[in-house]
Amino acid sequence: MVPTGQVAEKQAYEEPRQDHELKSWRCLVFYLCFFGFMAQLRPGESFITPFLLERKFTKEQVTNEIIPMLPYSHLAVLVPVFLLTDYLRYKPVLVLQCLSFVCVWLLLLLGTSVVHMQLMEVFYSVTMAARIAYSSYIFSLVHPSRYQRMASYSRAAVLLGVFISSVLGQALVTVGHISTYTLNCVSLGFILFSLVLSLFLKRPKRSLFFNRSTLARGALPCELDQMHPGPDRPETRKLDRMLGTCRDSFLVRMLSELVENARQPQLRLWCLWWVFNSSGYYLITYYVHVLWRSTDSSLSYNGAVDAASTLLSAITSFSAGFLSIRWTLWSKLVIAGVIAIQASLVFCMFQIRDIWVCYVTFVLFRGAYQFLVPIATFQIASSLSKELCALVFGINTFLATALKTCITLVVSDKRGLGLQVRDQVSPHLSAMSLGEGSPSCGHGEGLLVCFTVRGQRLQVHCPWSMQSVAHIWSRN
Repeated sequence: MVPTGQVAEKQAYEEPRQDHELKSWRCLVFYLCFFGFMAQLRPGESFITPFLLERKFTKEQVTNEIIPMLPYSHLAVLVPVFLLTDYLRYKPVLVLQCLSFVCVWLLLLLGTSVVHMQLMEVFYSVTMAARIAYSSYIFSLVHPSRYQRMASYSRAAVLLGVFISSVLGQALVTVGHISTYTLNCVSLGFILFSLVLSLFLKRPKRSLFFNRSTLARGALPCELDQMHPGPDRPETRKLDRMLGTCRDSFLVRMLSELVENARQPQLRLWCLWWVFNSSGYYLITYYVHVLWRSTDSSLSYNGAVDAASTLLSAITSFSAGFLSIRWTLWSKLVIAGVIAIQASLVFCMFQIRDIWVCYVTFVLFRGAYQFLVPIATFQIASSLSKELCALVFGINTFLATALKTCITLVVSDKRGLGLQVRDQVSPHLSAMSLGEGSPSCGHGEGLLVCFTVRGQRLQVHCPWSMQSVAHIWSRN
């Protein structure tokens, strides 16, 4: 059928509009990914610990006074930055992140005391808390049909930036023979450029919680009842209306839905893994450069190891997306297997006094952790709404930060035990493995792996016995 004049005119009007939207979307994607790439170009970051030790700070000061400030301040700023990210609609927090990076490197270059370095860690914790702004920013700018592509593009840009930054830092140190001070000056230049880029980011008109669109929010039933009471419905009292408004509010509905979803065993299992394993992972990454320096001070391949671990993490994260198994049946076994591998790698890393063993085990350890991250993300998000998913990830991150803060206060801080870096392996392994022995996972028997580190007995509980594995295998 030949279209009428009105239909043809409408099609002619919509075609250039669609082309304009597509072009605008592509420009937005390119600029956002370019910003994400440039924001990761900090070639001096892999060499911060050697730089501090070269500036006459002792290993005890770095281990027991400077680094412990990072988890403390991260716990303090995590929730405020999370709320400000949504309330201010992302862009101001991205600018704040770049400004905090500028403060980090200025204090690193100009600071001369332990207090200055502790203040540097405070600003660095702000940049860590603000990472959520970049990952959430993309979802508020594009149509939901483009979420997956945008997430993959932005993630690839970040990983590529980290990889190039590590390779560049190692090349400048090894081939260019520049000092760590000059390397940090180069990092400051890249950070200032990313700050300029952040000023030209498009600010979204909506966000996930505080600035939701009218269509997304919807009209609450109690509000409709107030505006248009039915003829047979008497007007409710003011107190009843207030209680109804609170009961039907967005936050209360989310919390009640969260309580209902928390009864799912799979959700509990992966949330426990996220909290305990990520806290151990970050504690090890905080102190691993000190470990390398104390193992062999003549070699410094920090950038090369960070580049290799980033590349392996990208490969394992990508390959995890193609793993298709019955997760309701095999989740515990996969988690237990990966944790056993991680525990073995950390044990070798801290106990074998060979720098190349430390390098290789850290690369494999980081790859093993990043293998489970996308799986955990999918398992948690698959049964939740977008808003509830953001809330759950926020709670998991807060609990993990609180756990690593407690461990740091007891183990690393000079006001606690003040242990040196090699003596901290037992608490770090306990943090990664504790979630698997939790009774809330619903298992009472399993494999028990024991380590003895400097007279301390460490038990890692694997929640599957060999008989249960054999039984499941026979069923399949």
